[in-house]
Amino acid sequence: MTEFVSNCSMPLAIIFLAAGFFFLVKGADIFVEGSSSIAKKFHVPSIIIGLTIVAMGTSLPEAAVSVTASLANQNTLAVSNVVGSNIFNLMVVIGMCAVLTPVAVQRETLKRDFPFSVICAILLLILGWLGPMQLGHGDGVILLILFALFLGYMIKSALQANREGKKSGEEAKEAEDMKIMPLPKSLLFIVVGAVGIILGGDVVVNSASNIATRLGMSETLVGLTIVSIGTSLPELVTSVVAARKHEVDMALGNAIGSNIFNILMVLGIAGAISPIAFLMENIIDIVVLLVFSLIVWIFAWTKQKLNKGEGAVMLLLYAAFMVYICIR
Repeated sequence: MTEFVSNCSMPLAIIFLAAGFFFLVKGADIFVEGSSSIAKKFHVPSIIIGLTIVAMGTSLPEAAVSVTASLANQNTLAVSNVVGSNIFNLMVVIGMCAVLTPVAVQRETLKRDFPFSVICAILLLILGWLGPMQLGHGDGVILLILFALFLGYMIKSALQANREGKKSGEEAKEAEDMKIMPLPKSLLFIVVGAVGIILGGDVVVNSASNIATRLGMSETLVGLTIVSIGTSLPELVTSVVAARKHEVDMALGNAIGSNIFNILMVLGIAGAISPIAFLMENIIDIVVLLVFSLIVWIFAWTKQKLNKGEGAVMLLLYAAFMVYICIR
């Protein structure tokens, strides 16, 4: 199957790519539903379910693609997928929301999440550059340890906020709304979801590499465009629907949180499995991510919200970045 997808014709490769994205997204949804049901059955608090299973569920497509690429020694796809997804989440998902309706910025996002996301990107830049030019097994372990510490801190903060009766985030509400299914059905959902994620990740990596070869594109370019946008489409659709309903209170916080998860968890796992080679293009793209993060951070600080004009600027900057990576 892998060999067939890697060598099939261009039209078939595009069909396989679309099918791979479908399996990734549906697999992640089903996996999260089954896992959350089991967690609720054993009386795990909704806040913890939201910050672990549900929140990590949005990063499962990126994780599947990056880990599969790492196992297949197509490591440039792993890095460009994560960096491209982070830039897309930040500039397009949030930019689109801001164009539709002003996006309020939570205090914790400005003072805790934004600085930490910048630190994560800087750490990735340093580890990749000084590797030399690779993210090794030890670097992957460092990222995973940081991820565990960050997750522990988030859970502690959420439990404290819950005790004080404060808002605890959309993921916790989503976990609260999930129904408890019979245990056999929950286990079936987890198995089917995991199979969908693994199969989808494998098909996406192989079909994307096939398309890249046939079009004479680099794996970095494919990862930054087709793959990163495809794995981030669920977040875009969800955020746009929320924006149209004027329910985007946590939109920026969720995007920043997803970006932190992508760097620490996704690249941490991929790096721990197999060393990830860095290209100079990856270094430049991480610098672009840092610059974009600082620009959005400044926008957010001004009035503690992102307005339509700022959203339009974010979308234009992303368009300019797309033009740059296509011609470089």
